[in-house]
Amino acid sequence: MAGVIRKLQICCKGRSKYSVRMPQLSFHLAPGLRAALNWTGTRSASSGTLQIKDSLNFWCGGRVNLKDVKSKPEPVYEPATGRVMCQLQACGAAEVDIAVRSASAAFTVWSKLAGMERARVMLEAARLIEKRREEIAELEVVNNGKSITEARLDVDSARLCIEYFAGQATTLSGQHVQLPGGSFAYTRREPLGVCVGIGAWNYPFQIAAWKSAPAIACGNSMVFKPSPVTPVTAVLLAEIYSQAGAPEGLFNVVQGGVETGSQLCHHPTVAKVSFTGSVPTGKKIMEMASRGVKPVTLELGGKSPLIIFEDSDLENAVRGALMANFLSQGQVCSNGTRVYVHSSILPQFLKEVVRRTKAIQIGDPLLDETRMGALVSKPHLDKVLGYVNQAKKEGARVLCGGEPFTPADTKLKDGYYMTPCVLGSCTDDMTCVREEIFGPVMSVMSFDTEEEVLRRANDSTLGLAAGVFTKDVKRAHRVIENLQAGSCFINNYNITPVEVPFGGYKASGIGRENGQVTIEFYSQLKTVIVEMGDVDSLF
Repeated sequence: MAGVIRKLQICCKGRSKYSVRMPQLSFHLAPGLRAALNWTGTRSASSGTLQIKDSLNFWCGGRVNLKDVKSKPEPVYEPATGRVMCQLQACGAAEVDIAVRSASAAFTVWSKLAGMERARVMLEAARLIEKRREEIAELEVVNNGKSITEARLDVDSARLCIEYFAGQATTLSGQHVQLPGGSFAYTRREPLGVCVGIGAWNYPFQIAAWKSAPAIACGNSMVFKPSPVTPVTAVLLAEIYSQAGAPEGLFNVVQGGVETGSQLCHHPTVAKVSFTGSVPTGKKIMEMASRGVKPVTLELGGKSPLIIFEDSDLENAVRGALMANFLSQGQVCSNGTRVYVHSSILPQFLKEVVRRTKAIQIGDPLLDETRMGALVSKPHLDKVLGYVNQAKKEGARVLCGGEPFTPADTKLKDGYYMTPCVLGSCTDDMTCVREEIFGPVMSVMSFDTEEEVLRRANDSTLGLAAGVFTKDVKRAHRVIENLQAGSCFINNYNITPVEVPFGGYKASGIGRENGQVTIEFYSQLKTVIVEMGDVDSLF
């Protein structure tokens, strides 16, 4: 089957403008480290050594070097060192059109395959990801700044998502309905066509997998646009799908910013748009997609509450609060940054959470002992630090952190580091409590009654996630029922099994990612009515 698929030829108009290379990884390292990130080899990379010279665009089955694009290249930085890794060339309208047509041609082949045939390709892709886990994780670290420990888990999540939806691909089915007189009806679940995925910079590789896996499981193809801040690893997923036996054009990568994303949303061949990012950008994408009556999946921002009752296991509650605030340097949309602690245990909680926060090891994200790496960019670091300063002006008390940090290693001196911050004496009207900071900043408040904390927790335009710590099972379920959030946790936080849906209420988004329900967002239902007798006509 894979051999037949590979015979698919994509006719690209104006192809002479581009140099298309077959899948390979050839990131160029400094002398003496040239083999450090060999695609089929083993570790290890070193911060400040990676130079990326190959194109990061991918369509028609290979990497594509842009030649006659007029847009000015933009620098891509390594967060750990502040060093420029490469120059990113954005795709224009012509490149977007070629990528979409490549995806459309692949769709005609892929959509006709049986679910089991699609599953074989996806399982092979998952196997390749597992085999190359360390290399992908290292590139993710260099590109994003998060710790290698977290990056490995992100790669695992990507693999598990593809495995999960490979299983779902074999179960897609409709319904049979018996009608009077021996007639009957049935439904068919069919793919949409070319889907667009637009990723965020906090989980570059994982998001590419989370969006592509359900799409291709349903028989669709995809054009994916990574964030221009973290453009490096999506092309690796494209190469992996190709190596796994997918048809040319099944998963394409176009690089660029706002203009490239707009061209994708407006393209007449595109059938659906899935976006992860900020609320304002999500609203714009929804508006653009509406002009073509295209369905959207939007996974947007959050300002989620974490409620810790007086009967909680304090050790687990502190662990949960740290996980809810400091994963990926606090750059997680579902983070529980509004921490409500019952007044009777507030002193003990603050003492322990501050102690643990001060002990978080900051530094080179490629080292195994590091638990907090660099924020994604200098402008973002400045923005987060600005929120801490604003909090102090509004009366919050900085219990620890919230300052720029310079690691001892001199090659990291220009990186984007800060100390994780815990804010006390916060009130619900403070900016740090109302707005999504998207950095390692925890705002702690006290409460006295369940009714009070529910009212305060729900007082937000966002509703992505929420968490509750308590030993009272009845109260846990009662509180969760009344929290206005799409992804909720009891006695844990920020775990995202691919088997269950993830998404939000209110302005935090539309649709879901992961879980069986996601199939509904990447497919459409056709109803067929079969008459077994004569037509009963009024005319």
